[in-house]
Parts: sequence; C-alpha cells; structure tokens
Amino acid sequence: MNKRLTIALVAHDNRKADMVEWAVHNAEFLSPHHLVCTGTTGGLILNAFEERGISVDMTRMNSGPLGGDAEIAAMVVRKEVDLAIFLIDDLNAQPHEADIQMLLRQCRVHNVPIACNRYSADLMLTSTLWDDDSYIPMEPKYVYFNRN
Repeated sequence: MNKRLTIALVAHDNRKADMVEWAVHNAEFLSPHHLVCTGTTGGLILNAFEERGISVDMTRMNSGPLGGDAEIAAMVVRKEVDLAIFLIDDLNAQPHEADIQMLLRQCRVHNVPIACNRYSADLMLTSTLWDDDSYIPMEPKYVYFNRN
C-alpha cells in the first residue's frame, strides 16, 4: 500500500481476544499505518505486537466506557480516520451504548468505512481501492424532500 492510513481499532470486552488475534494476523498490513485504539484494546494489541517484535505507531484513547468511543468519533468528524474496525459484542448490553451508536453514526455520516466483524474487516483491508489514486469516494448526498 502506498498511502499511510489512520485506522481505528475498537473491541468490546467479549471481543478483545478476537481483535488481538485479528490484529496479529494482519500485523504486516497494520504496522506501517497509524493505529488509534480505545485504551484497553490498544494495550492488548500493543502487548501482542511487542511480544512478536512488531513495532507500531499507536495512539491510545480512553477506554470505551470512559469516552474512548466518543474521542474516536470526534476524530471521524474531523476527517482524521480512514478506516474503523469495531468488533461489537451484540449479545450483551453495553453501559456506553450511546457512545457506540454515536461512533457508528459518525462513520456512516462522514463516509468512513467501518467493519463490525472480522470478515468485513478482512475485505476492507484487502480492497484494491486503497492504492487506486484515481478512486475518490463520493461524499454522501443527503437530500430532503418536501412532502407537502
């Protein structure tokens, strides 16, 4: 890949092991890029990378329940995130559900690709569009119709 991306990595508690395994599996792709992670997830990924001698440029935000999801959502709004991977635990309630929904919504509104499972994350990482300089993502068009 020719360009350096900023990739957000977030995982709920019951998905953290899955995220670490996924990140290690994709370390060759991830390591040249800037990673932005919520606190605990970032710490686990950083430890796994260090154990394997993989260096990475990472910024760790607060943990999700302490505002990390909201911090990453703000980065999305400022166009500072190119791709987000958010492994969500859909089987358990989260105390910070509003922040989770805000991050997901901001990615959709600001046209940031977001993957919520490993399969979609792998598809996004392997897209040839990352290296296609002629490809420019279309900005979403929000058209409001007068229903009178």
